[in-house]
Amino acid sequence: MSLHALRVNYRWGVLDECTVAGDPLQQLTRWLDEARAAEATSWFEVNAMTLATVDQDGRVHARIVLLKGIDEQGLTFFSNYDSDKGRELQAHPQAALVLYWPHVERQVRIEGTVRPISRSESEAYFASRPRESQLGAHVSRQSRPVAGRHELERELAALQSKFAGRDVPCPDHWGGYRLTADRVEFWQGREHRLHDRIDFRRAEEGAWRVSRLAP
Repeated sequence: MSLHALRVNYRWGVLDECTVAGDPLQQLTRWLDEARAAEATSWFEVNAMTLATVDQDGRVHARIVLLKGIDEQGLTFFSNYDSDKGRELQAHPQAALVLYWPHVERQVRIEGTVRPISRSESEAYFASRPRESQLGAHVSRQSRPVAGRHELERELAALQSKFAGRDVPCPDHWGGYRLTADRVEFWQGREHRLHDRIDFRRAEEGAWRVSRLAP
């Protein structure tokens, strides 16, 4: 199957060194707000991002997770600590993230170090989740084989009965991660494939060095 004919002319916006925020996390927050405000956002989650990790054999693995927080410390997401990505992050706490918003012709690449957040932070977020999602976190032995969906549904029913009338506690194997960025690149699609790429790299003293990259 040839996909040569699939081609888009990028004309939505401009990204310039003179107008970009001095801190990449501030710029990321700005772009997230603009992606949410733009049209055609009802069919996807603007906080969906690709998370790439590496296993003990050096093989790269990627999947979609949801960005759940941005602050001066970094970017936060949640997962099962015993999952494939959890074990990979424990062995190699370096990761890359990519957010892509096709309706505004933008993407952001982020690289850095990933560490678990505090238990109190994980429990606070877990308490805010829908009850069904809380129960699902207990049911799922993420990344492990299961005999069939009936097994998951049977375990869910048992947990619904077990926790009936009381709060669902946060499982020990579930919680958050925070990526502390040392590189962030903002990509804005432009005409003739001469895209804008503004790159932030953290210097030794902690300041950000900003440069434009060739498309």
